[in-house]
Order: sequence, then C-alpha cells, then structure tokens
Amino acid sequence: MNIIPRKPFGELDEFFRDDDWFFPIFRKGMFEPDMDVYETENEVVAEVNVPDINPDNINVSVDGNVLKISGEFEDKKEEGEKEKSYWKKEIRKGSFSRAVRLPSEVDENKSEAAYENGILKVTLPKTEEKERKGKEIKVKKK
Repeated sequence: MNIIPRKPFGELDEFFRDDDWFFPIFRKGMFEPDMDVYETENEVVAEVNVPDINPDNINVSVDGNVLKISGEFEDKKEEGEKEKSYWKKEIRKGSFSRAVRLPSEVDENKSEAAYENGILKVTLPKTEEKERKGKEIKVKKK
C-alpha cells in the first residue's frame, strides 16, 4: 500500500512561491501570459508575450505602482466551419489578466505601450512624484 502525503497547506505554499506575493491575484484556470519586468536608470519596462492577439483587444492601465494588463483572444472560426472534435487542444482562447506591482514610482501620463511580433512592450518613465492617478495607456500597432 502506497502512502500519499497530505499537504494541508499546498495552496499557501504556492502563494509564497509566487514572485509577487505581496500583491496576489487568484485566478485559477485563467490563462496568464508570460511577463518580464525590468528597470533601467530612467524607466520601468514590462514585456508580455501575447502572440496572435489583436492589439485592439488589449487593455493596459497603471494605477500608482500597479500595472494592469488584460485582453481577450478571439476564437477564429471560418464561415461554414463545422464544430471540430479535438483529440488534443492546447491553444488557449478567452481572456487573460495580469497585474504586477512596479519596483519604482512611474509617470502615468508619459507611459507608452506598443505591440510588435507578439510582444506587448509597456514603457513607464520613472518619477519621484507622490501624486498618483490611474491612467489607461493606448496600445500602438507597429
């Protein structure tokens, strides 16, 4: 007889393994695109891997030191196409959402977002100002 170890705090362990556990967002089952966030001397940059998505379907906003990115993948169906019986389906469709705490104060009004070759790049200039207001950032096509 095999003994199965009991993990009563499994979800709590997973919570603390997350890099950004001070700002948790629980979304079981929701698609989360890969994201890199780094800073240079003058700006904070976030790059998000969202291939095959229409940039018009991406929403980017920054509120204080929290960057929020969400969007929706469209399910491409051709006219007259019959329902498919999938043997294996790994290409995700539907919505996604990411929020990340930024390492520095940023200027929300000078922030920019651009989509090129499946990568969304959000550039947020650093600032020392303490007054914060939320602002949506328009995604440009390149």
